[in-house]
Amino acid sequence: MTERSETARAPSWQRLAPLVLAALAVVCAIAIRGRTIAEPPLWLDEAYSAFAADHGFGFLWHVVPRYETHPPLYYTILHLWSGVFGRSLFARRALGLLCGLASVAMLGLAADRLGRLTGRDPVARRWLAAIALTLAAFQPLMVDMTAQVRPYPVMTLGYAIGLYALLRLAEDGAALRPPERRWIALFFAAQALVLWLHSLGPLFGLSTFIALLVVVPRRVLSRTDWAWLVGGQVAAGLVYLPALAILASQAPTWVKSTWLTFEPAGVPDGISYIYLNWNRWSRLIGLAVAVAGVVMLARRRGGGRIAGGLLVLALLPVALSILLSATVSPVFLTRTLSAATVPALLVVGYGLVWPGRWQSLALPVLAVLIAPMISVDRLHAGKPLQNWYGAIAWLGPRVAPGDAVWAYPNEGALPLAYALRDENRRLPLLSVPAPVPAFGSGGFYPSGSRGVVSLYPAQIERLMTTRYAKLPPTIWLVRVVPGLYDPDDAMPDALARDRVVVGEFQAGDIDIIGLRRRDLARVAATQKTQP
Repeated sequence: MTERSETARAPSWQRLAPLVLAALAVVCAIAIRGRTIAEPPLWLDEAYSAFAADHGFGFLWHVVPRYETHPPLYYTILHLWSGVFGRSLFARRALGLLCGLASVAMLGLAADRLGRLTGRDPVARRWLAAIALTLAAFQPLMVDMTAQVRPYPVMTLGYAIGLYALLRLAEDGAALRPPERRWIALFFAAQALVLWLHSLGPLFGLSTFIALLVVVPRRVLSRTDWAWLVGGQVAAGLVYLPALAILASQAPTWVKSTWLTFEPAGVPDGISYIYLNWNRWSRLIGLAVAVAGVVMLARRRGGGRIAGGLLVLALLPVALSILLSATVSPVFLTRTLSAATVPALLVVGYGLVWPGRWQSLALPVLAVLIAPMISVDRLHAGKPLQNWYGAIAWLGPRVAPGDAVWAYPNEGALPLAYALRDENRRLPLLSVPAPVPAFGSGGFYPSGSRGVVSLYPAQIERLMTTRYAKLPPTIWLVRVVPGLYDPDDAMPDALARDRVVVGEFQAGDIDIIGLRRRDLARVAATQKTQP
């Protein structure tokens, strides 16, 4: 019996309902990701991306590797994208939007392929694809990362493409035919892309390699097939060597001094946010559904290998990041692991396509999983990670002619400058001690980046003797995460010896202090008391 005849025998609602659910999921995915994408200003990490992408290839490939742990590929992609679509806030975020939506689509394609591979009937495959699309449409981490001018949405798409290619290779193995060369090429191209996009790329690269060994049945591979697979992996490894050299050169500084901290108590919530962002009850239900998905896969012919491969792709990068954080240096950060969401959602989706009379419970359970996601999506919609527009609204009217705005450390000038450009505003902005990357400025690197410099006390004292510190009537000191870069308030304390505080602003990581010269402050106070 053909697939078409099997589908025709199913009740009309069973044939149409998954198509309606899939269409609604796609519409919701577009609406959720696109409705507020251009509202929040670039936060610090996004400003780094924009800053690098605003430079040419020489800067991207010769200067960026001297201060960034991440390879320069993403910044190069963003540079090329900006050359075509412009440098507006929406244009920069549109790259992530496109990749985020493509990742949702790739998950739907992978779900359909998984259904074919495990022998599910056409109606079940439709439900599997529709449920996977629905989960991906609302999953908060995937939604949040889509709006980031960072490598994460591109990494997620690359990981999803690699997963799809892996399922196609598994399908060749299940049919006892040689793996198609195009899927081998696509698999290793996606692996190389993920390796080059982020400093944690090796965790995902290792996971894809192990998943390949788990999923593809070795008994069907000829010597030629082995040559293609081994050659593809060697080629991907050789392509990655320059990025590995960048990581090795930056690692000592990063390990010695990093802004990240590892809190074991926060690991369970972090893991939940990576996969489904479950609340207390839906967490238990979601875990049960994931287990059901693994069991259901294992019961299908060849499904045990597929389940093993999906678990490797979903769990191994997260587990390795936790292990590295506990033993070497903190690297466990949910946004850097967002690509692991894709195979996890595929397992959960499979666990919701139940056979027989249990099928009627699938949609209510899906609703239980989706409801807390929707609430989180609504909470995060348009909410800035760093409210630079609010900082400008407070600072702009207070900056008088002759005043100076100091960004200390220097990286704070990056998001502030981009927010000023978005608002068509200008301020006398000065990066202290020098613009990013501040090579040769002395000081130390509290964040692990060689482009961000904090000054030693003796350097701050010398700075206080310069005209930059003495002449401005008011210095507006802008600090980002002052507890990291200036934990003892050395800079504001040094300025306060000859100045008085005339204004303070705090919003999350942003801290602004206005310090006016004492001689001018006395005059202003006297004038203020006159009738």
